[in-house]
Amino acid sequence: MTKVGEHITLDIIGTTKEYEPKFFEKIVYKIAKKAKVTVLNISKYKFEPQGFTLVALLAESHISFHTFPEKGIISFDFFTCGKVNPNVSIDIIKKEIKHKRIVRKEFNRDTVEYYDDIYSSPGLKKFYIVNNVLEDFNSKVGQHIEILELEQFGKSLFIDNELQVAEKDEHLYSSTFVNSGLKLNPDKNNSAIIGGGDGGVARECINQGFNYIDWYELDPEVVTVCEKHLSKIGKKATSKNSVKCVWGDAFESIKNIEDNKYDKIFVDLNDDQYCIDLAAKNINSLKRILKPQGTITAQVGSQDKKPKQVEKWLQLFEKNFANTSLDRIYIPSFDCSWNFASSINK
Repeated sequence: MTKVGEHITLDIIGTTKEYEPKFFEKIVYKIAKKAKVTVLNISKYKFEPQGFTLVALLAESHISFHTFPEKGIISFDFFTCGKVNPNVSIDIIKKEIKHKRIVRKEFNRDTVEYYDDIYSSPGLKKFYIVNNVLEDFNSKVGQHIEILELEQFGKSLFIDNELQVAEKDEHLYSSTFVNSGLKLNPDKNNSAIIGGGDGGVARECINQGFNYIDWYELDPEVVTVCEKHLSKIGKKATSKNSVKCVWGDAFESIKNIEDNKYDKIFVDLNDDQYCIDLAAKNINSLKRILKPQGTITAQVGSQDKKPKQVEKWLQLFEKNFANTSLDRIYIPSFDCSWNFASSINK
């Protein structure tokens, strides 16, 4: 990590007085004196009928004020590459400007990235700390693929801004996924994997001793980039004699598969409504290629975060299969428990 400075913003709420620009110039110099920074120049612009912007250029960066009299808000920010923390400005502003409250945000300006966890619960915002970006591109299929080195969880795959798998705890996900299906029926001659581009489910099937594994994956670039950076997860599953990779739309591909082929089908698609609808649309094809008493297992998301979504998967399985069960495992990198639904083909 390389630190380049510190930055604070203050939104001063509930102001009733429209101060003149000179008033804010005096505040700038008071802050500069206390923070021991040098003011090089001050530029300001007054808007009609109200409000203005003032920016002070510092040898150490900048200070700015933006006023919104119609909203009763004054916005302030202070970035310094110096040794003094810009928080020294807060006491001066509290004393000089009448207000109801101040909303303060602080930023460490450095080379560490904070990546938004889109699974954050309403009212609770969380971020992943990113130490390095190893890959960032859009695949030919149209997916935004990133390999990020996370502070806590190691190398991790993100697709369309959502964490798919992390090196540190992937084994919890894949082992629970495969074992969920084996609990209902131990047969393991032929298996089909739909999705699962990181290779974790394929690795687990190999470890469990499946004789033949057909791996249907939409985006070969996901598999390639994971083999490059997350080789500990897939362990070169694509090169194993027992694994056959079928690229493209899985549901189109399985139309050419003979009836009753597979002991197990593992559906490792996204846990969104689109994929629920996709599975529902192709449920008869899945039933056709699954042996009688064969098991279908899907990752169905989190009851903690999206209980209605999990319930929809369960309803889909219960309507079309039998003996539906739900397995649950806590995944630290997801910061919640994850669920896997399994059913028997009867």
